[in-house]
Amino acid sequence: MNTRLAFLALCALPCLASAANTGSPFYGDPPDEHHPWAVHDQNRPQPVRVEPGTFSSQEQPGQPPSDAIVLFGGAASDLDKWEADKNPPEPTKWEVKDGILQCVPKSGYIRTKEQFADCQLHVEWSEPADIAGESQGRGNSGIFLEGHLEVQVLDNYNNPTYADGFAASLYGINPPMANALRKPGEWQVYDIVFRKPVYKEGVALDPGYVTVVCNGVLVQDHTPLEGPGGHHNRSKTGPFPEKGPLKLQDHGNPVKYRNIWYRPLPKRTVEGATEGSLSPEAALAKRAEIAQTVREDAAKLQGNAKTLRQLESLVYANDDATLKEVTASVNELVTVVKALPADKLESKKGDIMTFNNALQYLTKANDLPADFAATKELAEIVKAQGWNKKK
Repeated sequence: MNTRLAFLALCALPCLASAANTGSPFYGDPPDEHHPWAVHDQNRPQPVRVEPGTFSSQEQPGQPPSDAIVLFGGAASDLDKWEADKNPPEPTKWEVKDGILQCVPKSGYIRTKEQFADCQLHVEWSEPADIAGESQGRGNSGIFLEGHLEVQVLDNYNNPTYADGFAASLYGINPPMANALRKPGEWQVYDIVFRKPVYKEGVALDPGYVTVVCNGVLVQDHTPLEGPGGHHNRSKTGPFPEKGPLKLQDHGNPVKYRNIWYRPLPKRTVEGATEGSLSPEAALAKRAEIAQTVREDAAKLQGNAKTLRQLESLVYANDDATLKEVTASVNELVTVVKALPADKLESKKGDIMTFNNALQYLTKANDLPADFAATKELAEIVKAQGWNKKK
């Protein structure tokens, strides 16, 4: 690169912020042993757009969010998504009336043909308005996650029972923190987040958790699992199936259901963590993946824009070929900056500071050699101009 071309490249240097204003490189704390992303990382993927649904009323069920998988939405044909909980499977005897899925007592449990694991689940249910029975004999049903773990359905509006069998309990494991039920005959709403246990080679790395919101009230707060729960006998911890159906219980009461949908949640790592905090091995692999993506993007650019993007890739993973190329490019740029007349130097302050900040950031993070000559030279220019002084 001759001096004239380098100067033109400097003049064309883009501003530090990206066009979409998703953040600035060389800003937040860099990746570390467990975190593949920097803090406020502009390369971190944007959240997927999901159109929110609408809230239900007593008269009308709401609409699910745009990415939800509907298990029962009110159509008679939705019953085709369910079957009797028998092997071999057979059609269920439960009924759909006026957009409502109703348990036919003594016909048996039903299950979805669809199988899934970690999820956000929405279920609305209603007890008979005519009160009959007491304790566990009053409006009893249940929601079984992966066909195993029961979130209790029961008329406990004014009906005491054993605490770990209360409505919204993890049955046989943990009572709800509050009784948030509406009157019998009204619609109750459960929003459930289910995270199955994570096992590796027979060892529990994460026990799994369930969060339940009942009628807008948090009643299970990231409750750790103790196995699938159950009646009479204490539950034993252990791995859950890879996937399983949603089951609804027939306990002899005509409980009604509507507006049943779920959203699959991203599978966690074997360490039980999300992508934000990984094992050292997983974080290192992810950083290498990000670095490669950034370098591929840099290859589409030219001049100083390319060099900045290559420098950015070093935040995630070092690469001898990339380091060699950016060393040559940055040295050329420093040569040009030194040759700039005084009246031009001030006008390119922002561009010069962009590279200075990048080199300082990378040096502090040990992503550039401590003796990287351009870092010291640009810092001296910035100091001489007084650009590093806080106002």
